[in-house]
Amino acid sequence: QVQLVEAGGGLVQAGGSLRLSCAASGRTFSSYAMGWFRQAPGKEREFVAAISWSGGNTYYADSVKGRFTISRDNAKNTVYLQMNSLKPEDTAVYYCAAGGSGSWPRSHLSYNYWGQGTQVTVSS
Repeated sequence: QVQLVEAGGGLVQAGGSLRLSCAASGRTFSSYAMGWFRQAPGKEREFVAAISWSGGNTYYADSVKGRFTISRDNAKNTVYLQMNSLKPEDTAVYYCAAGGSGSWPRSHLSYNYWGQGTQVTVSS
């Protein structure tokens, strides 16, 4: 069992930056691949970024590539999402997830555990 708690969301102006963190409980964190998803009002949950259990492989949605960076610190049981050059269309609730089965990394079905989400609002 893994419990995930996100932090770091907030209100930022377009062009600004935020760093999200996701702290995981449990001693098996390092065995899980991790991902970030987001969901805007009236839209489906969409893949943002993912990182392999070792941190050696990362994946990004085209919409955030070059602006967002995912990383992890297995010693701290934490995964991060550094978000730069934020745009109003990045406004959403951001969720971290742990998993890695099946059609990882882009399908939400390949994740077993989810955090409660953190709100990111980018004003124009």
